[in-house]
Amino acid sequence: MKTDAPNILLVNPWIHDFAAYDFWAKPIGLLSLASILRCHGFNISYIDCLDRFHPKSLRVDPHARYGRGPYLKTEISKPKGLEKMPRKFSCYGIKENWFKEDLLSIPKPNLVLVTSLMTYWYTGLQQTISIIRKIFSNVPILLGGIYASLCYNHAVKHSGADKVEIGHGERYILELVSEYTGFPVKSKFNPDDLNTYPYPALELQREINYVPIITSRGCPFSCAYCASNFIDPVRMQRNPDIVVEEIRYWHEKYSVKNFIFYDDALLVDSKQHAVPLLEGIIRGKFDIFFHTPNALHIREISKHIAILMFRAGFKTVRLGLETANFEKRGKLDKKVAADEFIRSVSYLKEAGFRKKDIGAYLLAGLPGQSTGSIKNSIKIVRQCEITPILAYYSPIPHTALWKDAVASSRFDLEKDPIFTNNSIFPCQKKNFSWRSILDLKNPDEQKSG
Repeated sequence: MKTDAPNILLVNPWIHDFAAYDFWAKPIGLLSLASILRCHGFNISYIDCLDRFHPKSLRVDPHARYGRGPYLKTEISKPKGLEKMPRKFSCYGIKENWFKEDLLSIPKPNLVLVTSLMTYWYTGLQQTISIIRKIFSNVPILLGGIYASLCYNHAVKHSGADKVEIGHGERYILELVSEYTGFPVKSKFNPDDLNTYPYPALELQREINYVPIITSRGCPFSCAYCASNFIDPVRMQRNPDIVVEEIRYWHEKYSVKNFIFYDDALLVDSKQHAVPLLEGIIRGKFDIFFHTPNALHIREISKHIAILMFRAGFKTVRLGLETANFEKRGKLDKKVAADEFIRSVSYLKEAGFRKKDIGAYLLAGLPGQSTGSIKNSIKIVRQCEITPILAYYSPIPHTALWKDAVASSRFDLEKDPIFTNNSIFPCQKKNFSWRSILDLKNPDEQKSG
């Protein structure tokens, strides 16, 4: 530790929800900022309130289920307005007293950075910031992340942070931290070039049970239900050779076996990006597995791509189908047609993927969507002999579908993000049968967000 450099604490907050599970969810943005700050001379501490490997919890096998696993949970009261939901509500992550002890065990920070994920998880964020404030009463707390960007005004009023920032922190972090600490630095990387970024500081975790990989940012599609274009308005790609070297680094230095692609559009522009990336992985002869919880664009899966994916070691292939009612999907997106879906699935099977390897995400709970249409989509996916996976729709501000979601909801979505929770099917205006939802549910999968 450099005695003359500021101490920066980065915190990943608790989740408050009806259900949560570690489906390969890491705060890669926060860990990227940690790496950048450390490379520029700051002293870094990191605390993850979702830490499945905390020394006071039961020992967890980091390689179970390809690195995935359940969070520790503690039942808590339901938020105001959701008291009548027929499900238990919990705080997911480490015990509150463990967090306090961890805070007291580190050098007092000069600045605290906290991230945020789902918009409706903000009550877990509030709890996290409140406790930090009690331990370090005079230390500034800055908030960034998904909730901060999508619900900025709400975050300013309700998060408890001293300052809320929008967008990717890499663009402003050095200037912002220097402003708060009086420790000026000269940037060693280009925020507009992903190839210049240091690897995220995953080694700050107690266990590296899997590694999230970002090979690109942004998406060329403008799907009505997705905020990708708002969060990443400019498409950026990394050099495939640099990505392969990062994979090699984590595998050889930390024996990591499972790698998770976080891209929104991994296969887009495949001749210049995905193909050389997959070919480089194959040449590396790594004994590793790849997973795609954020979904692949079906249209981009050619026979050649399918073969390369299989040879590279892809184990969990998730397709962004969203609905199999192709004749009515125009208002949602224009990313796949019926013949493209059938053809791409056949390519994957011919390459060697099995039914249990391939899953197609289907959105459930869209404004005006009937249970019958969901069942029909499930039927069509099963006829292709792959696995249908329900992805419950969460209304997202700044998307084309937001106005329809607000109009169709039995809750005041604009007043409080807590009502956008996908677990409560917020866009079902009339009474509906929870039994019918349970009958549709696949308990082993959910879409990563």
